[in-house]
Amino acid sequence: MSPLRKRILSGIVMLILALLGLFSGRESFELMLALCGAVLAWEWTRLVGEGRFGVSGLAIAFVVLAAGAIATDERFALALLVCLAGAVGVFLVAEGGKRGHPRWLAAGPVYIGVPIVVLIWLRGYDLAGLETILWLMACVWATDTGAFFAGRGIGGPKLAPALSPNKTWAGLIGGMICAALVAPVAGWLAPTGPSGWRLALAGAALAVVAQGGDLLESFVKRHFGVKDSGKLIPGHGGLFDRVDGLLTAAAAFGLFQWATGGAVLAWR
Repeated sequence: MSPLRKRILSGIVMLILALLGLFSGRESFELMLALCGAVLAWEWTRLVGEGRFGVSGLAIAFVVLAAGAIATDERFALALLVCLAGAVGVFLVAEGGKRGHPRWLAAGPVYIGVPIVVLIWLRGYDLAGLETILWLMACVWATDTGAFFAGRGIGGPKLAPALSPNKTWAGLIGGMICAALVAPVAGWLAPTGPSGWRLALAGAALAVVAQGGDLLESFVKRHFGVKDSGKLIPGHGGLFDRVDGLLTAAAAFGLFQWATGGAVLAWR
């Protein structure tokens, strides 16, 4: 099987699983996030921790799962505080255990935990929350698809060669255009969504944020001399390689919704 075909088939399977978890109800969505959080904790610890999991990895996984559990009880401020306090705790555990790169390990609870808490907050219990998550995921998927094919098909100047040798300006622009086109369509399909032009602008902005998340993970992998965060997903690598853009997009979108009180992009 060609790498591209393998990548497409894996993407379809992941899309089906994500939609099943989302449409099966809030509890199923939260369970899916918990499983993803545990896998991401494993991959992050091995990525920045010299291929080992150990006590530091267990600490990261515990913090992420604890923050998610607290968020399911709608104590979101406390859940975010747990992520921050957990980062300090992981750093102390890594330092005490003479583990290499304690600062990088300590970033795990924030990098993974905060987006998970935000996704639980955005999902809520009603139809508007479901549509919000669907729209967010559609924007990120559109960004990834547009960036991948525009980057491959057009190529051209590198976006940030010091961070990632493969990302191009064409890929960024392609991702922005694709997200700007998909965002209003996804919003139109959602009866409680806001107006199309706002969604188009928000989609393009989220594409930039998602690509920034992709660049960030590429920089981390390059810094530690690792090609992929794992081997879980054929054609993609690890789970981090697939959701790096979603993590940053979710955190940024959640911050925007909180700062504006949902007045600009309001699902009702």
